[in-house]
Amino acid sequence: MGETENIDTHWMQRALRLAGCAEVANEVPVGAILIRGDEVIGEGWNQPISNSDPTAHAEIVALRAAARRLGNYRLPHTTLYVTLEPCAMCSGAIIHARIARVVFGASDPHAGAAGSVFDILTTDRLNHRVEVTGGIEAEHCASSLQRFFKARR
Repeated sequence: MGETENIDTHWMQRALRLAGCAEVANEVPVGAILIRGDEVIGEGWNQPISNSDPTAHAEIVALRAAARRLGNYRLPHTTLYVTLEPCAMCSGAIIHARIARVVFGASDPHAGAAGSVFDILTTDRLNHRVEVTGGIEAEHCASSLQRFFKARR
């Protein structure tokens, strides 16, 4: 395993712990963490139900925290780790924030916008493209979601 893979695995495991916070709150267990260099600048988990906010996906919560912390809506030179492939809304926010790289765990064949259903993050039709790496800790990320939805049935 290369150094980049080790780093990606480390941060994805932390995002998985954040997904656990969502699950405890009866939210879909998705966690996200935004890194600049080796520093955490924002983190979050799904909170749309508890916050009565349809935009409170893990990625958006992490981006908002980072933007407040840095005092800037642009977040260049950062990497966003998220346990589930970002949706179209989150991908749009990622583009606007100028995130350099997105690393996700499980693919989302129903709403994924990083290659599964749409390919918003890397299209050449927008003014910013994001480097995307998928499948990091994919089994752990997917099993967390599967357990959650199985318990709901």
